Amino acid sequence: MTSEVPLRPRSIRPRDAASLVLVDDQGDEPRILMGRRHARMAFVPDAFVFPGGKLDPDDFIARPATELPAAVNFGPKARALAMAAIRETFEETGLLLAAPGEVGAEAAQSWAHFRECGIAPRLDALSALARAITPVGSPIRFHARFFTASASALEGTLAGSGELEDLDWYPLSEALKLPIIDVTEFVLHEVAQRRNGGTDRVPLYSYRNGQPLRRP
Repeated sequence: MTSEVPLRPRSIRPRDAASLVLVDDQGDEPRILMGRRHARMAFVPDAFVFPGGKLDPDDFIARPATELPAAVNFGPKARALAMAAIRETFEETGLLLAAPGEVGAEAAQSWAHFRECGIAPRLDALSALARAITPVGSPIRFHARFFTASASALEGTLAGSGELEDLDWYPLSEALKLPIIDVTEFVLHEVAQRRNGGTDRVPLYSYRNGQPLRRP
């Protein structure tokens, strides 16, 4: 009789996601828009995060007011990911990064406000900041792209949908002391490095054998 070899659990494929790191750079210290996820949420409950969420099919269909800069090289999905980051930011914070334009009648209900107001996302206001991939062993996995934009480009009033609690502009030094996961800390340090004259590289935060790995 031969002994059975236990099957290795199949890893979960990461879902595409996008976040928008909004920076108010008017004072001596930059302030970052962040909110705390509800305790009942399955993914990183009670942690402070940036506005964002998963990529939806309609993010490929909706049209922007302006195009993404060529330097934002997040691959063939870059435009849709940028649309997702702006859409999710509006849904979670009430703030708009938009200009006069038509998202198109084909876009679903998630784009209704933009369509009714005759506006569309301003992709030209975005820069690429970082990427991160959730560990292999995690029951929920994301391949997240982090865009960044200046708070001066925003319109609207900060009024969250309730998905993020304690939504506010946090000074960078205070944001680093909030309950955050390692990926969020990594992205906040990228904001600091950009402010201090760092390069515009777009590093990747991932894991190998359970250990964090940063490239480049």
